[in-house]
Amino acid sequence: MVTEQLYYDIAKKYGKVASWAVWAKVGNKPKSNISDMDIFDVKKTPSTLEILRTDIVMVALNFAREVEIHEPFSNFHDSNPHGQDYKIRFAFECTNFYGAYMTDIIKDFPMLSSKDVLKHIKDKPHEVAKQVEGFREELRFIGSYKPTILAFGKDTFNILNKNMDESEYSNLISITHYSHQISKENYRIDSLKKLGICNDKNPNKASQRNSR
Repeated sequence: MVTEQLYYDIAKKYGKVASWAVWAKVGNKPKSNISDMDIFDVKKTPSTLEILRTDIVMVALNFAREVEIHEPFSNFHDSNPHGQDYKIRFAFECTNFYGAYMTDIIKDFPMLSSKDVLKHIKDKPHEVAKQVEGFREELRFIGSYKPTILAFGKDTFNILNKNMDESEYSNLISITHYSHQISKENYRIDSLKKLGICNDKNPNKASQRNSR
């Protein structure tokens, strides 16, 4: 559980670049309510604080596109029609990974193509070192000591694996990036398999069976 004071401190310092693996409940459509930020109003929904955790950290490569962040923690809660954030919600709901802290390893560098990001940093080891050190500082700030890190995509995994010592985390696990061309159902199966979770307690399964 994250204290209310730490929550607001994180929102102030990292609210424009980070978020939490918590979303409003899905409605009639898979992407519905993905950008509903009321869940982060902890005065109205104090139960949110009970879900949040910093011992698990989900890390993506970078912002896919330049967006204006009007509310803290809007990252990974994209309402854009092309956004794929809804797959993360579906994949981790009703698992111990729901409520994890979420961030990007490369910050302040919005770019859609990961290839372009990697090309940009390929000959700039100092920039990579700066970003990784910033990530270390971020972990310290949020009180995350030796977390389990879930890296979205092999590029993110490679950066973390190459630039961080094994003593800095409990586990570093590579999972498929949510932008991959895969259904939300298969993305959940694939993600849980890589995390060693065999018993899928997804509450949506019953309703899916009943709707067939």
